[in-house]
Amino acid sequence: MKKVIVASLCLLLSGISYGQSKSSSGSSYRTALGVKVWDGGGISFKHFIKDKAALELIGYFWSQGTRITGLYEIHGPINGATGLQWYIGPGAHIGFYNNKYGDGAFIGVDGVIGLDYKFRGAPINISLDWQPSFEFGDNRGFASSWGGLGIRYTF
Repeated sequence: MKKVIVASLCLLLSGISYGQSKSSSGSSYRTALGVKVWDGGGISFKHFIKDKAALELIGYFWSQGTRITGLYEIHGPINGATGLQWYIGPGAHIGFYNNKYGDGAFIGVDGVIGLDYKFRGAPINISLDWQPSFEFGDNRGFASSWGGLGIRYTF
């Protein structure tokens, strides 16, 4: 079953990237897939839906749970720094936890602010961001510890 899911994801990603043009906002990629390094780790999928707007889906995984986050990111170039962009935007998440703060599923709202860099001549993109969030439920609330370093393959 896992092989079917991976194969389907690969077909979806190649269909999304096929025939797409490069973004005119300074980004030289349309879609990227990689890892997000944080206190734990995660998988990051980012796709530009407009020249200056991208959707990012992040799956965080660690010993005390899983958290799936969706972000809408508005990008802008940084003058004089080719390939470097700032981004900011809203999002939401659902978390499945098993820790001292509570077991179960929780939802929340997120924000993100960060920097995104695409290496010239290489299919590599890195990002560094801060992703504050507010989670609803018992023993939940504001969390400022999300975000991290993203390293992705671009296509």
